[in-house]
Amino acid sequence: MDSSIYLRMLKTGKQMQKNIKQNSRKKPDWLKIKVPKGKEYVGVKEIVEKNKLHTICTSGHCPNLHECWGRGTATLMILGDICTRSCKFCNVKTGKPLPVDYDEPKRVAESVKLLNLKHVVLTSVDRDDMDDLGAGIWAATIKEVKRVNPHTTIETLTPDFDGRPELIKIVADAKPEIISHNLETVRRLTPQTRSRAKYDVSLKTLKIIADSGVVAKSGIMVGIGEKPEEVYELMDDLLNAGVTVFTIGQYLQPTKKHLEVVEYVTPEQFTEYERVGLEKGFKFVESGPLVRSSYHAEKHIEA
Repeated sequence: MDSSIYLRMLKTGKQMQKNIKQNSRKKPDWLKIKVPKGKEYVGVKEIVEKNKLHTICTSGHCPNLHECWGRGTATLMILGDICTRSCKFCNVKTGKPLPVDYDEPKRVAESVKLLNLKHVVLTSVDRDDMDDLGAGIWAATIKEVKRVNPHTTIETLTPDFDGRPELIKIVADAKPEIISHNLETVRRLTPQTRSRAKYDVSLKTLKIIADSGVVAKSGIMVGIGEKPEEVYELMDDLLNAGVTVFTIGQYLQPTKKHLEVVEYVTPEQFTEYERVGLEKGFKFVESGPLVRSSYHAEKHIEA
């Protein structure tokens, strides 16, 4: 066979394999996202921008932004928008953070009031550059939100604080109704997915939260190579740590530089995860392709 013909055939074969691979990971219909719109969405956007706040909704490219902002809710991100960690799945900026803004708790509290929120979710970047890893600002923000908005309930989605009990206690003592910390993925995939964070340190953090008397919540993403039996083992680990609220959603690759999607998990498998989770003993399980940690968070207060 002529060498030029052979090379063309080889090139064509490789391209076909590439196309098959791409098509097998083509985003299915159930992951189509609506474009944000409506006066409520515009209102939330204006308040967030006017008060110079950050939201995980935009930083994390949340697929539910249209729904949550459209009904006048948002997850506010404190301590800036630059994270000291660089997890392979996360689209939040990473690098050296700017100095802490000690007026931020006041602005957050006023924004919650303007948004007229009955329930608010607060999250943050990791601040490994700070001596207290940001725990002090966390507590100050929770207390200020409660002072200005005494009827608003609070969920906090926190970092692991390196599993340090004295720092986790600072946040717990501020009395949010729920403290959430995401395990993100199964034990086997943690080293290649998360930066610095460790599976057992996260479980330790959640155990300290649960033992403090606050509702403990956690979440994971699927579609990065985990097996169902590994998810079930993770459920057992969370329940043993005292977690009562659990969320599961599909991982979506933010950019080509991030972790690739291995599989688009079917709605049927998400339904099965929910069934098994509730059967095992969780009080709430939010499981679906577009579910994120703060999705329908107002319901979880009942836990």
